[in-house]
Amino acid sequence: MLIAADKFKGSLTAVEVAEHVTAGLRRAVPGLDVAAVPVADGGDGTVAAALAAGFTRHEARVTGPTGIPVTATFALRADGTAVVEMAEASGLQHLPGGVFAPLTATTYGTGELLLAALDAGATSIVFGVGGSATTDGGAGMLAALGARFLDADGEPVGPGGGPLGELATADLSGLDPRLARTEIVLASDVDNPLTGPKGAPAVYGPQKGADEDDVATLDAALAHYAEVLERAVGPKAAEYALAPGAGAAGGIGYGALVGLDAAFRPGIDVMLGVLGFGPALAKATFVITGEGSLDEQTLHGKAPAGVAAAARAAGLDVVAVCGRLQLPQEALDRAGIRRAYALTDLESDPARCMAEAGPLLERAAESLARDFLV
Repeated sequence: MLIAADKFKGSLTAVEVAEHVTAGLRRAVPGLDVAAVPVADGGDGTVAAALAAGFTRHEARVTGPTGIPVTATFALRADGTAVVEMAEASGLQHLPGGVFAPLTATTYGTGELLLAALDAGATSIVFGVGGSATTDGGAGMLAALGARFLDADGEPVGPGGGPLGELATADLSGLDPRLARTEIVLASDVDNPLTGPKGAPAVYGPQKGADEDDVATLDAALAHYAEVLERAVGPKAAEYALAPGAGAAGGIGYGALVGLDAAFRPGIDVMLGVLGFGPALAKATFVITGEGSLDEQTLHGKAPAGVAAAARAAGLDVVAVCGRLQLPQEALDRAGIRRAYALTDLESDPARCMAEAGPLLERAAESLARDFLV
C-alpha cells in the first residue's frame, strides 16, 4: 500500500495524514505493508513534504509581507536541490492579526529566502508559489535579489503592488549572478496571466483583501510594471505577462519568469519527481491519495489528481480520503479515483470534523481496508 496524500489544511499535515491512514489500515489488516510519500503541489506544505522525503531543514530570518521579520524554512538536499516555498516568507499566515494589506504587501522576504538557499549551496531550486498575501508582481522578490525599481525622482518605489503605478525605471542588471547558473522551476497549479479579467488582481486580489477599487489599482499598476520591464529587458517582458503562470501568487510567477528565467511546470508534476514518488509507485500494488477537500479545484492540478493520473498510468487502483467530498462519482472516475472516503460522512459537524480529524481518518481508513483489502 502506498499512501501519497496532501495535507488536510487546518487539521493535519501530509505526514500526519499518512500516519493516521496507516494506523487505520493496520487495524483492519495487521502487519499490512505500507509505504508513505507525503505530497504537495507547490503551495503551502511543499517544504514540509520535502523534509518528510529526507531533505535537510534550513531556516532564515526574512522580511514578512508587511515588513515585520519572520522566520522562514526551506529544504535542501545533498545534491544541491532546494525547495523554497514563497508562503514561508510572504504568506497570508504572516499578516499581523490577519489584517490584509492588498496594496502594500511585499514579496521582498521571498527574495531573501531564495538568497538564503543560494548561500546554503543550492544549485537548482524548486520554487513553490501559493498562499501569498501579495500582489506585487514579484517586484519585492527581485529587489531583494538585486534589481532596482525607481520612481521619477530616482527613489525606490514603495513596497507592494500599488506603488508600482509610480514606477519610472527598472534595472535588473544587479541581480545576484548565481541566479544565472541556477536552474529554477516555478511549481504552480495556477495558469492565469499577469493582468486582465483572468489576471492576478482580478481573480486572486479579493482573497487578499482587495476591494473593487484596489483590484483596478493593482491591475493598472502591474500592467504599467510590465511596460517598464519591457523597456528594460525587451519584448520577453510583454510576452511573459501573458504566459500561463505569470499570475501565480499575486504575479510572483511573472517576476520569476522575467527576472529569474524560471521554467513554469505544474506543481504536482514537479513535486512528485522531487519527492521520489516514481520509485515508490513502482513497488506499490494499491494507492491511497487525498486532501482536505476533494472538489473542482482538485481536478485542476492538485495533488490527488496528479497522484491518481500517475497511478492509473501504472495500472494501479486508487482510492482517496478527504475531509469533505464535493465531487460526484463520475468526476472521481474520470480522475482515476475508484472511491473517496470523507470524514464528514462520519462526523457531520465541520468544527468537530476538523478537531477530530486524526481519529476520524483512522476510522475511514479502516473502512477502506475492509472494502478493498479483506
